Amino acid sequence: MTGSGSGIGRAIVDRLHGDGWSVLGVDLKAPEGDLAETLPGPSLGADLTTREGNRAAVDAALEHFGRLDLVVANAGFQHVSPVADFDEDRWDALLAILLTSPFLLAKYAWEALRAAPEGGRFVAIASAHALAASPFKAGYVSAKHGVLGLVKTLALEGAPDGITATAVCPGYVRTPLVERQIADQAKAHGISEDRVLEEVILTPHALKRLIEPSEVADVVAFLQTSAGGAFTGSPVTMDLGWTAR
Repeated sequence: MTGSGSGIGRAIVDRLHGDGWSVLGVDLKAPEGDLAETLPGPSLGADLTTREGNRAAVDAALEHFGRLDLVVANAGFQHVSPVADFDEDRWDALLAILLTSPFLLAKYAWEALRAAPEGGRFVAIASAHALAASPFKAGYVSAKHGVLGLVKTLALEGAPDGITATAVCPGYVRTPLVERQIADQAKAHGISEDRVLEEVILTPHALKRLIEPSEVADVVAFLQTSAGGAFTGSPVTMDLGWTAR
């Protein structure tokens, strides 16, 4: 489980652990002190923009548990900027963490997923931005569209071995990632920060609210049940009506 330090990732770790799973939480830095004590399982600090970091994540899971039944690729960040001003290093970093990391995790875990007793499962936490675009988010939107293509390919290649692959696509979730982009959105749109939530972030939602991290965790947990086994090669959309327009 990558991006486990907060937000969606932490909610998924807690939910899966509550369902009886043994979960390795992976984030850029391993938690320390009181925060480490709140985690329900082992954790690893790894730079998932590198091949070495993704390999370490898979190897650590196998070392801790002896097998690997599920990979949840969730780590990410956001960068808001017009195309003409979009920082090229941030573009590279976005694609590395949002698209290349899920590919590498799948590649390095593939043999273990093939050996999973009940069929391996791969879940990418994508976004409604895997299905639709927004201005000033060229890197994020491009990477998330790519993740959906990756999931479709993994599903087709994994089917003979019982591996499923899905992309959970939520709208805006109440996370630090969303909160951190408010100032950038205000600058890009030329409005005050107070107006960003209503006039930018919630505008595409038919239902005008943020999704809670626990709701995303519930969907991921459902995908691990027998009923979730029919979902593969597709987006699992939970966008409060965003893409219904």
